[in-house]
Amino acid sequence: MNHSVASRPERSISLATVISSVLAVAALSACGSMERMYSQDSLPDSVKVPSGNRVAWQTVGVGEILYECRAKKDAAGQFEWTFVGPDAALNDRSGKKVGKYYGPPATWESLDGSKLTATQVAVAPAGAGNIPYQLVKANPASGSGALTGTTYIQRVATAGGVAPSAACDAGKLGAKQTVRYQADYIFWKAS
Repeated sequence: MNHSVASRPERSISLATVISSVLAVAALSACGSMERMYSQDSLPDSVKVPSGNRVAWQTVGVGEILYECRAKKDAAGQFEWTFVGPDAALNDRSGKKVGKYYGPPATWESLDGSKLTATQVAVAPAGAGNIPYQLVKANPASGSGALTGTTYIQRVATAGGVAPSAACDAGKLGAKQTVRYQADYIFWKAS
């Protein structure tokens, strides 16, 4: 009998620990601002954000890139698909729309009205069929909100978006095609 009485407090402590753990996990899950940890360790050095900056916002861009068949610069009689601009929704990690990305010029805009453009610093290959990784230095944002104080934006985890494989020749000069793509846009601010 003493044995069963002695085991009850152990079960109570164990049950209390379990309940506490479940409540802690539920509280973390309910927090909409919690996002998965982001690491740039696996990225090429050329597109890594310099130290002294921290991740401020993570979005997933889902949309299209417009290309136009144009004459190749300084190559008479040759033609190529030329990047015109993006048109994408920016979603948070749960899939909720939080902004948009469009251009030209390339512009990131939050639903809170803040928006910015940026200057390209570097690109790096992201695998066959995918637009490259990209690092851009942000210009000062207009409006106040999520994009205020952004220093850099990284384009990573790219899928699709490369120029069309269809022929681009004199007969198609001026033709336009859109290509679907997806990419993570990671916004950084000074720490």
